[in-house]
Amino acid sequence: MASFNEEIINMATTNGATLIARSLKQQGVDYMFGIVGFPVVPIAIAAQNEGITFIGMRNEQAASYATQAAGYLLGRPQACLVVSGPGVIHALSGLANAQQNNWPMVLLGGANRLDQNGMGAFQEERQVLATTPFTKYSHVVERVDRIPFYVEQAVRTAWYGRPGATYLDLPDDVILGEIDEGQVHMAATIPPPPVSQASDVDVQSALAALRTAERPLVIVGKGMAWSRAEAEVRAFIDTTGLPFLNSPMGKGVMSDDHPLTVGAARSHALKEADLIMVLGARLNWIMHFGKAPRFNPGVRVIQLDISAEQLSTNVPTEVGLVGDGKAVMAQLNKALAADAWSYPADTPWRQSIAAKIESNRVSMETMAADDTAPMNYYRAFRDIKEAIPRNAIIVSEGANTMDIGRTQLNNAEPRTRLDAGSYGTMGVGFGFAVAAAVVQHERPVVSVSGDSAFGFSGMELETICRYDLPITTIVLNNGGIGGGFENWPADRPLPPSSLSRTARYEKVIEAFGGQGYYVEDPADLRPTLDKALSSGKPSVVHVLIAARADRKPQEFSWKT
Repeated sequence: MASFNEEIINMATTNGATLIARSLKQQGVDYMFGIVGFPVVPIAIAAQNEGITFIGMRNEQAASYATQAAGYLLGRPQACLVVSGPGVIHALSGLANAQQNNWPMVLLGGANRLDQNGMGAFQEERQVLATTPFTKYSHVVERVDRIPFYVEQAVRTAWYGRPGATYLDLPDDVILGEIDEGQVHMAATIPPPPVSQASDVDVQSALAALRTAERPLVIVGKGMAWSRAEAEVRAFIDTTGLPFLNSPMGKGVMSDDHPLTVGAARSHALKEADLIMVLGARLNWIMHFGKAPRFNPGVRVIQLDISAEQLSTNVPTEVGLVGDGKAVMAQLNKALAADAWSYPADTPWRQSIAAKIESNRVSMETMAADDTAPMNYYRAFRDIKEAIPRNAIIVSEGANTMDIGRTQLNNAEPRTRLDAGSYGTMGVGFGFAVAAAVVQHERPVVSVSGDSAFGFSGMELETICRYDLPITTIVLNNGGIGGGFENWPADRPLPPSSLSRTARYEKVIEAFGGQGYYVEDPADLRPTLDKALSSGKPSVVHVLIAARADRKPQEFSWKT
């Protein structure tokens, strides 16, 4: 008969790092992005042992950007792992961006031992306090046996309702602490979020309001992409025949080449519509707050959102549809099937939109046909648009590069455009591109950035090459933030917005083993893009454009 001591020796134990990884995997976390160091190395190793793919990044900001993009693309939270103190602080940018974008992520931050709190421990910081303003939930894990509980809380809170960011503080002694397997109580596995529907009265009120509009417009936001509502939205638009506008990351829910899109007459459509139906979008700065002069001063609003608090923000909502985007759109389609209605095909509203689209098309095609070197944005985007595969994920950031790209680069499928988003964050590009290539490797990934945006996280090219991710990065270089300067006098200080006009960004990826290309002549752009995109290798196509290249003349300034 075994002695009591022998029974203790034979009892299986596990440690905090393993329990963290096991709990994350159980809750649907398949990817972890981050940078290891004290005290989180054991967590990364345990994550790999539990079947979680770990992607080591070069900067915590980029890692946190990658994590939230992965969560958005996969439809459930993924994890970011960073070291204590400065590592957590560097990741705050990602938390804030995820929270503003309503994308789910869980940040895991290392911390000093609990019994060293307040003593000036290595990289000691008030991390729960620091992360709280940028998260839905932040908490310290104070005991090993509580790990499954807190992981479940963090994942569920990031995922349910309006998605967002959560944070767990992981002290060194909790990570290394051991516990008998028999004392571990795993939390229940989180099911997909419950699906809520709008009231039948509100559904009927929304359709009744649409029937009374002379100049209706549907705005399709990224909330529809998140809720996987593309089939229902497409059925609704095709049934009603309503003109629509995609928000920047709503692009692809409805294809940008659909005949009912008003994307090429955006300002006109927003300004003249007498009723807008806002589907999973917000009337924030991107949509000019829904106010004049960009909108009709008396515009009526139908708004669908997962959160009732979002209704009537900036402009009163006439009819609110609170619920899951996919479920509510199905309700609308069912009601239309019972009582059919469509907007007439021949109206003054349609005619005015078509006339504005044609006017803008002529203007843009003239600029796109200009073969002057260095080229303008529209000439560059002409070839980029033609070269990019239809099913590609397009990552875009920069000032004019991103803004003009929204109108020039089409998306045919949902969740295939990732950009600076609601927070207007520069530096997200490489993190987003890494996430897209890792979690949706069946799709080509093309990152289109300005030279300023490239500089925020250009070192992630090493990450891309280390993992051999076939990402094609296109850098449009105008030598500045928003625009550079040709032949600036040597005896005058450089303007604050100036960047190096002669930088050779393609050489950066060559240093890491990727392929670099440099283009000045417009005639060389398309064959170079074809070569890079077909190579299946990490590549950078550096395109020199005119230093003062700009958008076509705009009726309103961008913040109006």
